[in-house]
Amino acid sequence: MREEIDNDRRSFFGKAMLTLVAGRFGLKRFAKMPITEFVAEKGIGGAMSGRASFDSLKQIDAGVLNVGYAESGPANGPPVILLHGWPYDIHAYAEVAPLLAARGYRVIVPYLRGYGTTRFLSADTVRNGEQAVIAVDVIALMDALKIPKAIVGGFDWGSRTATIMAALWPERVKGLVAVSGYLIVNLKANLQPLPPKAELGWWYQYYFATERGERGYTANTSDFNKLIWQIASPKWEFDDATYNRTAASFNNPDHVKIVIHNYRWRLSIEDGEAKYSALEQKLFAGPPISVPTITISSDFDGAAADGKAYASKFTGKYSHRVLNGIGHNVPQEDPQSFARAIVDVDR
Repeated sequence: MREEIDNDRRSFFGKAMLTLVAGRFGLKRFAKMPITEFVAEKGIGGAMSGRASFDSLKQIDAGVLNVGYAESGPANGPPVILLHGWPYDIHAYAEVAPLLAARGYRVIVPYLRGYGTTRFLSADTVRNGEQAVIAVDVIALMDALKIPKAIVGGFDWGSRTATIMAALWPERVKGLVAVSGYLIVNLKANLQPLPPKAELGWWYQYYFATERGERGYTANTSDFNKLIWQIASPKWEFDDATYNRTAASFNNPDHVKIVIHNYRWRLSIEDGEAKYSALEQKLFAGPPISVPTITISSDFDGAAADGKAYASKFTGKYSHRVLNGIGHNVPQEDPQSFARAIVDVDR
């Protein structure tokens, strides 16, 4: 959330859709069809209005987790991994995924640790929410699925995680789509005060820093997160069914612990794990991103929407896009634009 304040802080339709399109249009023709043309012909996006869901979920042991994930598209297609943030879940990509799957991509959308059906394999594992560990989780998932390299995209925590993957393991990332740009955290920079209006955007992090906040989030998780949705995307008129579909993922037994630790770690109130400290030190240095990248900003990013503050961090092929009238949850509010960015970064 509010990651723009400071750059250093800061079954889908799947096989059924692919079969339908191949039969009606011919797969080769459809693979070259622009996203907007496909949407117009098939009615995807407008008809679903953010209510799309997944037919089924898969589970796989990966690293310290048993990861729940949705998969769509051909098993031998170019892999795309899409990462959600807080307080969202895999349904942020329920309309993006069929667009990409129908173009031949293998789309993987995992629940992050602390969400949905993802569970820790051991009760003894630290419920750690620091930035590096979530990226380690996704690399472990790629290993478990035998995916050597993938296009990775995300927003909020997912954008940060995807960017970290590109920074630390560029050989595993074919292309990057990052909403709100370069969000890798520098703990020392995070200790510096900001102007009052900027600090206002951090209210929930300061709330989480207190015992009252932890108890409050535990008691009111769904209502709290719905408020965040409304604040972060004031023009997005989502309905209760859309929100409740995602809210179910907050019932994960580790959700509160992961969320609270994530934000307390960012404010240096709680420590991370020593075994990840070497990775974190690399990230605190603000490593450049060399893989092909498209960054996306929206109304949520405010004055940072032009992307100029972080453009120099991307040293490979790079472009920046601004989506006016869109809030923080870019893939769910504008699935066509997000899907287009994934396809374009692959080029």
